[in-house]
Amino acid sequence: MNFGDLFSKIRRTQPAPSEAPTHWIKCPGCGALMYSKEVEQNHSVCPKCNYHLRFDAQARIDLICDEGSFVEYDQNLQPIDPLKFVDKKSYKKRISESKEKTGRFSAVIAGEGAISRQKIQLVVFDFNFMGGSLGSVEGEKIVRAVKRSLDKNEPLIIVSASGGARMQESTFSLMQMSKTSAALKILSEHKIPFISVLTDPTMGGVSASFAWLGDIIIAEPGALIGFAGQRVIKQTIGADLPEGFQRSEFLLEHGLIDAIVERKEHKQFLSDMIRLLSNNPAYAAKQPSAQNLDDEE
Repeated sequence: MNFGDLFSKIRRTQPAPSEAPTHWIKCPGCGALMYSKEVEQNHSVCPKCNYHLRFDAQARIDLICDEGSFVEYDQNLQPIDPLKFVDKKSYKKRISESKEKTGRFSAVIAGEGAISRQKIQLVVFDFNFMGGSLGSVEGEKIVRAVKRSLDKNEPLIIVSASGGARMQESTFSLMQMSKTSAALKILSEHKIPFISVLTDPTMGGVSASFAWLGDIIIAEPGALIGFAGQRVIKQTIGADLPEGFQRSEFLLEHGLIDAIVERKEHKQFLSDMIRLLSNNPAYAAKQPSAQNLDDEE
């Protein structure tokens, strides 16, 4: 055996450029090149310009909830393909790819936890699962979270990150807009607080339903929030639109949201709002049951 044969056996196959791991992130806001670990430690916020990048759903739960307090429910609920929908890929294939990518069966993580030792029901959208789109499973998880809020008399927090209703489920998806809104109406009637957190992006059917129904509505800095995209609106009305009109700062200026809260301050802000709303005498006066929601469906 010569040296060439020896080295050929131990030589490792080099990954293609597209497959090679990257340890650097370019900020979409300021263009700065940042070490990925530094960004992760800063909750996916640029340390130079404060640009809020999209945030992992599990990391968000860890940020909001007291350590070890979150318990997930309904994690095994899975979507089906009632329409046998196919575009460039079949719906089943897209579900399978998203499951492989995220390790989850749906775009929603729902459960209960605590913020500063205050019990809450929490729903967090995972944008990595089919763009956080709203389908039948996602709608059902939200309604079940509302039922738990009613049954346990606990505030509800929903963190939205979604492109809107899931087109692969057609009308089944659109029905989740009214289904979740009706459930939240019952929650409101029982004076149980609901806080809606809008992150980048919150669009389409999500923004047109439960995301705008919070007793308190907050958003992250620079979040894209709206119904139709800017290009679609411009093509429809044939006019230029105000700069940044779908960003959280514009919405706050025009009174559509209550506050813009930086990601690192979410836990403290939510804790303060829960304490404020929960001390409302009207909230404390009623002890509802989830049976109310079952009766009114």
